[in-house]
Amino acid sequence: MSNLSFAQQLLTGIISDENDIPIPYAKIYVKNAVELRTMADLHGHYEMRINQGEYFLVITSMGYDNTEAYVTIGEHTVTKNHKLYPTNIQEIEHVDVSVKKTNPGRDIMLEVIKRRDQTNPWNYPHTVTGYIKASEKINRKEKKKKKNRQEEGENLDPNGIVDPFAEKRKEDEALANNMNLIEVDFTRHYGGKNQVKEIRNAYDARGAKHNNLYYTTTIKSNFNFFQNLLHLNDLHQTPVSSPISGPGILSYKYRLVEQYEEDGKQISKVKIIPRNSATTTLKGYIYVIDTLWLVQKLELTMEKGNLLIYDYFSIDQEFDHFGDTLCVLRSQTLDYGVKYKDQTSTCTTFAEYTKYNFNPNFPHRYFNNELSITEKEAYEKDSVFWKDKRVGSLTPEEREYIAVNDSIKDYRNRKEYLDSIDAVFNKVTALKILWWGFDHRNRAKKTQWTINSLAAFIRPIMIAGPRIAPGFSYFKKWKDERFIDSYSEFSVGLLNGDLKGSTNWSYRYDPFHFGTLRTNFSHSFDVIRGYDAITQIYRRDNFIETTDLTIGNSYELLNGLYLDTDASMSERRSLEGYKFLDLDDAFPNNDPTSFDTYQAFIVNVTLRFTPNQKYMKEPNRKVLLGSRWPTFYLYYEKGIPNLFGSDVNHDYILGGVMQTFKIGTLGTSSYHIKSGQFLNTTSLKDADQKFHRRSDPIWFSNPLHSFQGLDSTLPSEKIYLEAHFVHHDNGAILNKIPWMKKTRIGLVLGAGALYVPEFNWEHYEVLAGLERNFKFSKRRLRVGVYGVLSDGNQIAPTPSWKVSFAILDNRSLKWNF
Repeated sequence: MSNLSFAQQLLTGIISDENDIPIPYAKIYVKNAVELRTMADLHGHYEMRINQGEYFLVITSMGYDNTEAYVTIGEHTVTKNHKLYPTNIQEIEHVDVSVKKTNPGRDIMLEVIKRRDQTNPWNYPHTVTGYIKASEKINRKEKKKKKNRQEEGENLDPNGIVDPFAEKRKEDEALANNMNLIEVDFTRHYGGKNQVKEIRNAYDARGAKHNNLYYTTTIKSNFNFFQNLLHLNDLHQTPVSSPISGPGILSYKYRLVEQYEEDGKQISKVKIIPRNSATTTLKGYIYVIDTLWLVQKLELTMEKGNLLIYDYFSIDQEFDHFGDTLCVLRSQTLDYGVKYKDQTSTCTTFAEYTKYNFNPNFPHRYFNNELSITEKEAYEKDSVFWKDKRVGSLTPEEREYIAVNDSIKDYRNRKEYLDSIDAVFNKVTALKILWWGFDHRNRAKKTQWTINSLAAFIRPIMIAGPRIAPGFSYFKKWKDERFIDSYSEFSVGLLNGDLKGSTNWSYRYDPFHFGTLRTNFSHSFDVIRGYDAITQIYRRDNFIETTDLTIGNSYELLNGLYLDTDASMSERRSLEGYKFLDLDDAFPNNDPTSFDTYQAFIVNVTLRFTPNQKYMKEPNRKVLLGSRWPTFYLYYEKGIPNLFGSDVNHDYILGGVMQTFKIGTLGTSSYHIKSGQFLNTTSLKDADQKFHRRSDPIWFSNPLHSFQGLDSTLPSEKIYLEAHFVHHDNGAILNKIPWMKKTRIGLVLGAGALYVPEFNWEHYEVLAGLERNFKFSKRRLRVGVYGVLSDGNQIAPTPSWKVSFAILDNRSLKWNF
């Protein structure tokens, strides 16, 4: 090599294979001067600036033989194309190449995203058959206990004879009680534009009914990373930004960590790194097939902060490639778990997808709000069915668990075994009598009744003095999901010697339409302002005595349209003449409201409608999945005069709209707007008046139904307007501060307004607070501290602070606000 001139010129060209297909990221350098080097781009194009002269170039790429080329650089740009030929696959199949100095990971993902609409199978109607296996392994801390006579008798059968299989049965019971396993066989139909219907052909759940298993249906959560955001409402507090999306390019960093050969294809392993954990919740790896730009597999984990229940969660997906154009999900493995004080759950859900058909023929109007159907025979499949349907192999522990579970199934269903379990449950103990209450269960009849404990009998703080109030509950459920639920109570006042009592019953006669008949009879105390501040509700002028009979019914008329009706006949009396405990020095109080006894016959009707309500259909019941639309409601109350001697005559109407929704990755917002007024007040009694609730001191009441800085209780008869808004950022704002992510504290913002022309009353308030979730037993507890600024035409700007405690609803996985 000789240098003839010091002027640099441009050397450019295309590096391709024997079929003239460009080779991305091929390397080219000057022989004996490796510092003069460059790399081709995604399309095999390279550029290099070198001095004029004569050079030998070396061109390399993984999976191809190196080649050398002679080039002369003169006074003008030189274009030089090069070809590489595949090397022997056996020589390179176990060779990995680490990429250090250059990092084209982002460019690889850009190419994947460019082709996303074409490669995304959810852009095409199709059907697919699937199998799901979800297993949970439970590790419990053993508690030391003294051996007693009951344990000594555990080796005896019901007839008192020594059972030689008792010890083995104990071991089997331990295994059966420390695992849960669910298997599902299904067919999923997809019609495009989010039109989906899942048919669950078989469903087998072994183990406890209440478990930590996730993804036993494909409807509630779809891990489709070919869309911008994943709405995993039953898993994660915020939508998850996908790394295979345009917005994802701004949310994640991409780093090519290695390339390797597999099945004749070059695979690029790209590391996914969140730019900001406040808005991006995934990290891991995406494997891409070079030149085709198809995703081969994903290995991703979620940040812990916004998981609703679990302590960790990871997703692995593997894809097949139809015609080298589609990324079709072949299998998915979810690893997740949660740890409590005395129990650790380790869970895995495996899903396999087969028999794709991208030319389906769906009937007209096949897709609707019914997203999933579980066939009636789904729960009746035997072990032979599952052996044929099961995809992949079970782990040795799962095989042992199924064998044990099946072997003890008959034993557990024996009357002697059920009776023995009930005998333990029904055993009378001092602690049950004193504190927990005494329960009695009959599994054969599917009934359970409870007598309150002595501690529950005693009501030391009641209006008109302490009371003794024994209570009794009864519950019965049928196989078709119908049930009866009741609670009855009898009480006697220690100060006045008065007798009171109540009994209420509800019967779910149509589980699929939530049809429920209710009845209640009571002779007891009632309140005028049932929803008021804690500083007001205990006052004597708020209480009356009533004898009441109420009959009601609830029913879903159409999907999302609910009708609730109640009819009540009551006699209301003043508490004048009752004796009260004299605690006025500590808790200032007033005198009871004085009025003549009267009768009231009142009917109320509520219509609630949630458009486009999605649901799953089980054989005997309906599982609601929510809607993107708000819920509208209309309430009408009529006090009917003269009927049954009724002395009331009024008409009241109330309407409102409420909704909870997510604003991308910025958090969850909720609003509630309502307005109401009396249409007729001919004979409106205090107990039927409608009040705007004054605020509690310190306690942060539900901001969607109350105000934090309203200092008066307003009984309005004319029209009013009320509005509430609250937003939980779920860490999206505070987590941008690096050290705040570890605290797992979220920001809350809100506002409220009330306009009551009748009192010329305008009230406004804004609030801001900090919230954090904690484990509380096996639940999630949210603790919040808030600052509130209130203003209006009746008050000066007033600051205050509040605290709140809320428990996550384990069924809906939602907070109360």
